[in-house]
Parts: sequence; C-alpha cells; structure tokens
Amino acid sequence: MDRVLMRDLAAWKNSPQRKPLLLDGPRRVGKTSLVKEFGRRYFRHTAYVDLAESPGMRQVFEEDYDIRRVLLSINAETGAEITPDTLIILDEIQEAPKVISALKSFQEYTPRYPVIASGTLSGTVFRQSLSYPVGKIDRLRLHPLSFYEFLNATGDEGLAKLLDAGDWPLISAFRDRFEFALKNYFFVGRIPECVKVFTETRDYGKVRSTQRGVLSFYEEDFGKRFKGKEADTARLIWRSIPGQLAKKNKKFVFSEARKHSRAADFESVCHTLSESGVMTRVPRVSKPSLPLSAFEEPHAYKLFLPDVGLLNAASSIDARVILEENRLFRELLGGLTQQYVCQQLISESSYKPRFYLSENGRYAMDFMIHAGNEVFPIEVTADVNPKSKRLRAYFDQYHLAKAIRFSLADYRDDGWRINIPLFAMHTALTHKAPGFSPRAQAPDPGAKL
Repeated sequence: MDRVLMRDLAAWKNSPQRKPLLLDGPRRVGKTSLVKEFGRRYFRHTAYVDLAESPGMRQVFEEDYDIRRVLLSINAETGAEITPDTLIILDEIQEAPKVISALKSFQEYTPRYPVIASGTLSGTVFRQSLSYPVGKIDRLRLHPLSFYEFLNATGDEGLAKLLDAGDWPLISAFRDRFEFALKNYFFVGRIPECVKVFTETRDYGKVRSTQRGVLSFYEEDFGKRFKGKEADTARLIWRSIPGQLAKKNKKFVFSEARKHSRAADFESVCHTLSESGVMTRVPRVSKPSLPLSAFEEPHAYKLFLPDVGLLNAASSIDARVILEENRLFRELLGGLTQQYVCQQLISESSYKPRFYLSENGRYAMDFMIHAGNEVFPIEVTADVNPKSKRLRAYFDQYHLAKAIRFSLADYRDDGWRINIPLFAMHTALTHKAPGFSPRAQAPDPGAKL
C-alpha cells in the first residue's frame, strides 16, 4: 500500500545534502515494508540487514565503527553488491543501539552510500547507543495509516483526490461516502496488516481477529522492553486507557489504573511508551499562552492508544455498533472521536497536541496546538449540528485569533471559528482550508520528530 512518507524518502534520496537516515516508528506500522519497497523502486540494489535475526551483524557494530569492515560484513551478510546505487537498510536497530552511533561514520567516510537505519526507538535505546550523532543524520518517523492513506489503500482513491483538491462543495456532496469510509476506519483502524485483511476480505470478523493478535503482540513486547514490575505497569497503563477514554475523563486518572497510585509511580514507563509511539501522551497546559511547551504540567495528561481500531478491539466494540450507530456507539463516540483527531494531528502535521482545563473546571479544550504566533483551541465532536457553547465561552474568555472545531458538520468559516469535517482533516492540515493553515507556519518548538 502506498504511504505518504514515500515522497519524503524520494526527496531524501535526491537531496544533495543527504545524510544517513534514521527512520523511527512504533512496532507493526510498516517500516520494513516501506523501506524495502523504497529500495525496489529507486535503487539498483538493496542490501537488507535484519539486526533482530543476525547476531553476527550485531557483533560487528559492538566491536568498532570501521566502515570498510562494516561494508564488507554487510556484503557477506546480504550478498548484495555495495555501490552508491545500493540502498543499505539496517533494520530493527533497537536490537543493536550502537548502530545509531555508527551512522556518524557512514556520513564522514562514505557519504555517497545511502543508508537507512530503522526501528522503534526510545530514550533507553538512545542511551545504549553511547552517543547521538547530532548534525550527522536525517530523521523521519512513520506512523500508522492516516484516514487519507486508508482511503487510498481500500479502493477509495477518488475520495482521497477530493481531499487533495480541497473543493469543499464537492467534499460535502460526497459526505455519505466519506462518513461510511470513516466508520470503517473507526473499526478497522490504521495498522497496516489490519487494513490489508480488510481490503482483501471485507470481513470484519477477520479484522477483529488480526487486531487481537496485534494487541497481544504489544503486550508481549512489554515483557521484552521492560524489566520486572515495569512490564506489569506498562500492561496496566495500556489496559486502562480504553476505559478512561470511554468515561470521558478530563485527564488520565492514575488511581483508576491502580488504587492509591500517583503520576510519579507511572512516569518512567509512560515516558518510554510515549517515546516509542506505542501510546500518545497529550499534556495539560496551565495557561493557553505561547509557547505552550512552557506551560506543560508534567504529571497531568491524557493518554491515547496508537490506533482507533485497536481502541475498539480493546473495548470489544462490535462492528455493528459502529456501522448501525446504536445507543452504545453514541455513548462511546466521544472517546473514539478524540482518539481519531489526536492520531490525525500527529500523523498529518508537525504539531504536538496539548489540552487545557482551568483550575475550576469551567474552561476546557479537547486539544490545543501552537502554530506560528498563535494558539489554536480545538473542540472535537461527532455531532452534525454542534452548538459549541464551551468553545465560544473559551474563545471570549481568552481572546484568541481563531478557534477550530472538528465535527461532522460541513466546512464553514464563521470568522471567529472554523468548522472542519472530521473526514476532511487531511484537507485542513495540508493548508487547503481557507483561514486555517497551521502546517504552513513554523513548527511548534515543543514538538518532536
């Protein structure tokens, strides 16, 4: 399936300032498939090394960073001729963190050789790498499929083209098809193997079986990534997220995950899970002012899973609940929609979402983004005719330049507020919505790659 990041990889290949590339992302999001397809499309040869399966290559990077010796080892491992038209892929680098340090030597001694190191990274991995090659590497992150990529993967390329065109009257004319596709996305989600099963079978039962396998994989992986009680804590946090989103908690309540617990008890594990992309941590800000990063509260945040489909699977929500929009679906819709908006913001923009809740609880915003010289408050609702009373109260209280609402209503600019259809977030985030162009502005200084 085509991924938007392929364009960035092609630009990296052709850049005269190209450096070794570090491709990061959560497990099971398609990093290996993407880099192999990139090699097939754009290079004469590909030398692929799976460091998880090759103890010999792991040992090579443990001993030294002699690039001549490393290249000989890659040739022996893969059988590929190593030339400037050979893409060297070092995959699963979390199994050999010193590869990150070795990228500096590739840049300094063999800059003509294209190298991609890919894996799931966290602070722990970087600390094991000995040193981070600042200024010596390029870096990209791959997320699971956005709704836009889902449309392209599932045979709705025409709808994706409408989003690219930014023709709002046409987008509104096809809203029934967009809404049906969005319901499928809510159930199937954005993990590539789940999308592949859906595309090939259109069988919701087989999709759910695949989702359960992915959930089990993540929980088993916690046992490899954490030691002792930390692995149990990771599973406890992970399993608590669906229930807390369903309750519409204003923030993650640690005592609901484990009695008498506080944020400090979970901080280290939460930080690692968030860094690796297995979950998303959205911090609370104490003041809706610039820069938002300066007003983050370290122990108050919302937690989201990496995928709305996995959230449904973890909550045991049947496909009929979503497709038929019964009472249970309406009760769960708030948490599902916030999950969806959060993952779209992360996948399709460079902005780090936060949220705001005043001390007295009177003023609350689902998300906040820092774009250029402005703070944009974001309200999230799945209503077709939303009232936005709390958004208006918030806007009047803090005198902001513009407010954003993501809902099922059609696109509309009311002057003080822009309404973006949930299924057209791609159009807005690629600055095709008049009055809303945060991606065209300077990125949030608090955001990470």
